[in-house]
Amino acid sequence: MSSSADGAEVSPANWILLHPVYQQMKDLEVADGAQLHAAFLVFMDLSEVRRWKEVSCVRSPDLHAVLLEGREKEGAPLQTVLPLPVHRSLSHRSVRRVLDRGVPMLLCAVAPDSTLVYQRMTDGLVTPDPPAGPFQDVGRRQHRKRRQQH
Repeated sequence: MSSSADGAEVSPANWILLHPVYQQMKDLEVADGAQLHAAFLVFMDLSEVRRWKEVSCVRSPDLHAVLLEGREKEGAPLQTVLPLPVHRSLSHRSVRRVLDRGVPMLLCAVAPDSTLVYQRMTDGLVTPDPPAGPFQDVGRRQHRKRRQQH
């Protein structure tokens, strides 16, 4: 067993509590422990799995949340990620605040089993890919792909 910064005993199963980035996130004083945990899981995914560059955490006082900022690769534009536990909802006002930051924004839903689902947030409606299945019109899908490339 090890001791955390506040002197409490920490088992090896709770290694997250001792991680320097988790400690840094705690110092941002976001009261929502579930969002803090979600932010740490997303931080680890971005920095260790996806190998994003310059990943840092910032406090969003209006959302009462930890946001992550980073670049997909060296020299790429800065992106912001809002990690959110799946049980927590966002109001329209919160979404507006996120989009008003003026940088590309990703929402990352974090499930209780640590599954991460990333969605790009936009100001407006985005046409999704048509559903896959035997009824799919391949010609329409090819036309859409060509239209997106222009």
